[in-house]
Amino acid sequence: MNENKPTDHSASKVMKLLLGDEALALGAINAGLSGAYAYPGTPSTEILEFVQANPTARERGLHSHWSSNEKTAVEEALGMSFCGKRSMVSMKHVGLNVAADAFVNSAMTGANGGMLVISADDPSMHSSQNEQDSRFYARFAMTPCLEPSNQQEAYDMAAYGFGLSERLRIPVMVRLVTRLSHSRAQVATEPEAAAENTLSYPQNPRQWVLMPGNSRVRYRELIADREKMEQESVESPFNRLSQGSDNSLGIIASGIAYNYVMECFPQGCPFPVLKISQYPLPKKLISELFAKVDRVMVAEEGQPVIEEMLRGLLDTPSRPVLGKLDGHLPRTGELSPDSVMEALVKAVPSLRTDSVEAPAASSVQAELKDLVVARPPALCQGCGHRDVYAALTAAMKMYEAPKVFGDIGCYTLGWLSPFNAIDTCLDMGASITMAKGAADAGQHPSVAIIGDSTFTHSGMTGLLDAVNEGTPMTVIISDNLTTGMTGGQDSQGTGKLEQICLGLGVDPAHLHTIDSLPKTVEEMKSLFLSEFEHKGLSVIVARRECIQTARRHAKKA
Repeated sequence: MNENKPTDHSASKVMKLLLGDEALALGAINAGLSGAYAYPGTPSTEILEFVQANPTARERGLHSHWSSNEKTAVEEALGMSFCGKRSMVSMKHVGLNVAADAFVNSAMTGANGGMLVISADDPSMHSSQNEQDSRFYARFAMTPCLEPSNQQEAYDMAAYGFGLSERLRIPVMVRLVTRLSHSRAQVATEPEAAAENTLSYPQNPRQWVLMPGNSRVRYRELIADREKMEQESVESPFNRLSQGSDNSLGIIASGIAYNYVMECFPQGCPFPVLKISQYPLPKKLISELFAKVDRVMVAEEGQPVIEEMLRGLLDTPSRPVLGKLDGHLPRTGELSPDSVMEALVKAVPSLRTDSVEAPAASSVQAELKDLVVARPPALCQGCGHRDVYAALTAAMKMYEAPKVFGDIGCYTLGWLSPFNAIDTCLDMGASITMAKGAADAGQHPSVAIIGDSTFTHSGMTGLLDAVNEGTPMTVIISDNLTTGMTGGQDSQGTGKLEQICLGLGVDPAHLHTIDSLPKTVEEMKSLFLSEFEHKGLSVIVARRECIQTARRHAKKA
């Protein structure tokens, strides 16, 4: 049994009401953070925003600027780690796909100063394309992963994660989920921030050059280190095996799902419970649980990562593993105290007649009630994207089979009525590359529409492909001078889009800039129609500041 105790929260602590994102960010600052890197994406955006607004971070001059995309953010954070400083990089789960090359290879280079890679998953897809689970990436890269069950653990795991990273000389992933990121709770915090690390360099700099000869040596070391990582999990204060009076069922609960299990039993859970918030899986604790119970149920938010690892190893007809794969818990969407209780009653029918109250609405879920209330999405009144779509849909009526390839941003709402203006939306930057592929297939007109922030995130390389082949297509950059979808963060291309396009080789004769205003809709329509007929690449920058940021700027002025 794991006897480690959680972090002591004595009277010397300062109590603060914090979002999960904010708790993790403050924990990192108080643990001696030197630099935070990110690309905005719900539900992770508030992490860097908190660092940017924090007085201690400002006084120390900590780096806290937005990066062009998630890959550059990971690489920048790794560069700071190389120099011995503590760094943090945050993104949403699909952003980890963009950063995967850098993240997976960072396990090979290792870390010098502590480095946290924070990935905020979005079960139920409140604002995302999919429900992927970042724990798969941590397992794939063979890095430790921390998964807080509440805001206090999110705070505590920052300092703990930095220490773990420096002990094992490897980046550490921290996995959040929307319910934890965007709900508030009282958190006991340190009264003062620890000092930053001094400048220092890796003890073995050769492993940072991933030439095949070095990589083969480093890969063997990484595999050997898995035993240390697993031992860290067994001894972790965040992994705990508690006893129960009824061994007919054992429960493994990870992250926020642990809270849901506990809310089902306000008088105390009668079953043994193994709480898992640090990976790789603590096999010793799992074996102890399996040795004393008849069956095991796994409750985890996201995909059945733990359950799949247990099935085929420990799952037998005489001692089955219950969870998402056999239908006890829902496979899609978020868990809740109600869905967990329903699964427990299905596994142990006698709970229906026991004095177990139905769980009250989760405090975490109650905090997010407004977040999950369905609201019809729409572009803001006065948004420049509206005028671009008005002109674009009017122009498209002149063609029999026009196709518009969309991208990720506020303007994705152009798919909805009344515009019904885009045909696809895959991932960041895909509008340009998909439009190019369609043009290669003979599609005419083939149009890409992309925002300014998305263009600098992942659109520039696709545009370079189109330049190099002189592809007959039109790219519309709807420039609202900000990253509007996530709250108005800085856009890396502001004031530079035309220069970037020219630098990539776009023909100046077919690079146009126009204001996207109601009075210019007819002018935009004529420009679109003219460039659709050009037998090569055209780029049109339609510019108007986001109405929301314009109001904020006017108020500040």
